[in-house]
Amino acid sequence: MKNDLLSGNPVKRIVLFALPIMLSSLLQYSYNFVDNIIVGRYVSTAALAAVGNIGSINSFIIGAALGLTSGFTIPVAQKFGAGDYRAMNKYAGNSISLSALIGMALVIIAHIVSNPILRLINTPDDIFLLSSSYINILYFGIPLQMLFNNFTGMARAVGESRKPLYFLVVSVGVNFALDILFVRNLGWGVEGAAAATVLAYLCATAFAGYYVLYREKKLSIKAGDMKPNFNISAEQLKLGIPVSMQFTITSVGSMILQTAINGFGSSAIAAITAAGRVEQVMNIPMSGLGVGNATFVSQNYGAQNYKRILKAVRSIMLLDMFISLFCSMVLIFAGPHVVGWFITDYSNEILGYARQYLYTIGGCYVFVSLLFVFRNTLQGLGFTYANTIAGAGELLGRVLVSFVLTPVFGFPAVCFAGPAAWLLADIPLVVIYLNKRKKFKLLINN
Repeated sequence: MKNDLLSGNPVKRIVLFALPIMLSSLLQYSYNFVDNIIVGRYVSTAALAAVGNIGSINSFIIGAALGLTSGFTIPVAQKFGAGDYRAMNKYAGNSISLSALIGMALVIIAHIVSNPILRLINTPDDIFLLSSSYINILYFGIPLQMLFNNFTGMARAVGESRKPLYFLVVSVGVNFALDILFVRNLGWGVEGAAAATVLAYLCATAFAGYYVLYREKKLSIKAGDMKPNFNISAEQLKLGIPVSMQFTITSVGSMILQTAINGFGSSAIAAITAAGRVEQVMNIPMSGLGVGNATFVSQNYGAQNYKRILKAVRSIMLLDMFISLFCSMVLIFAGPHVVGWFITDYSNEILGYARQYLYTIGGCYVFVSLLFVFRNTLQGLGFTYANTIAGAGELLGRVLVSFVLTPVFGFPAVCFAGPAAWLLADIPLVVIYLNKRKKFKLLINN
């Protein structure tokens, strides 16, 4: 959806821009969502637990990779807002080569560290081989995911949020068809689910790359623009590394927490996996608005529209808080029923774990709404160091729960890990934003 973020009502512009992003996020989540349902129903609950067990490791490596590309495209949006199109194309072209090179290096690193990390988080013996098989196939998709994230980031940087949705529609259709073929019909188990996901990423990346390089009129990336430039690479890495560090640090906390969850056995792992998928879907509206707001902020920061930025952030914060209340109601009242979609051998023990988790996070969801607003705002401004600080807050919250509260209170403490992480991330983000807001007000008054 082409959308002029530099003029008009800020909230209306952000919401319209964010709607395709929300749908895209829903489709992206459906990769794991579909994998979980098909694996849980056509393989076993142990296989579902194995797939869920790698979530924190997957976030550690793939999340870090995608964090880099999120930083790479910040200057693209800022240069677009400033009207410096030549520089915009240079940053865009360099981000493509940088994403491809880093993605290929990460494939090698990921395969080296994945099994030791599975041991480190105390993966139960009955699901270790399943987890290892799934994740080691999945990692071949890292360069594809990085390039896709980069291509869609560039499209959104110039105001296009609809086309990435179309690419994902095709990709998700491929993933679903191949999941059914590989897992249900051919009996390839978790390996088949992973292979289907990688092939689906390939489709999405091919479509997105073609659009950005040949069809997007606001971008004119030449072959010379994709030749790696040391100065541009250094600037993009300076912006991307803090975002990547946020994912890395947060994922370390999740792995520590996963270790605590694993101590309760496969039933608890399966319950948290299924309930976590419900939670991820509920995050989509707030996350989409956050990403839309980040692009809005980047463009208007480049155009020096500081008053417009402050007005938008205040309004989006209130809107996100309202949405979080609705999401809380869904988690509490509908979430436990949705968990049953993932599991055939549904037991009272699994249901009890899942219900307790959903009730707990549902009561604290306003904290995550603030996280999406302020983290994305500061990222859009280019102050990506705030992402690392917020990630450290999330890590602290999960470490405290895992090592201090869980040994005392058991599984109920695990359920409070998310809220504790969100709160400890919100505090520094709000402080940093308020400090930046004072400086913007001085610029506006002068």
